[in-house]
Amino acid sequence: MYNSKDFAKRLSELRLINSVSARDMSLSLGQSESYINKIENSKAFPSMEMFFYICDYLNISPKDFFDYGVKNPNLRDAIIQDLNQIDYKYIENLHEIIKGLKK
Repeated sequence: MYNSKDFAKRLSELRLINSVSARDMSLSLGQSESYINKIENSKAFPSMEMFFYICDYLNISPKDFFDYGVKNPNLRDAIIQDLNQIDYKYIENLHEIIKGLKK
């Protein structure tokens, strides 16, 4: 089950990854200057419609928003697109490198 603290933390994390201030994001969404700040401080919660606008603004799907295991969904998607364009042998080599980095 998700709560407002989890939502607030995830919103802040995704906003910072996109290098946008809470004020700029609020205004871009057509809200007051403090709108995103209030959500990130668990003093407000967006409507479902506004949640979809937030996801659009961040260029992610609602599913990606709640996928807490993926820190940067946009980067992950870009990497997958790049992987789809290179030879399979290189992908195998990259996989070995990644496994080594995880150790």
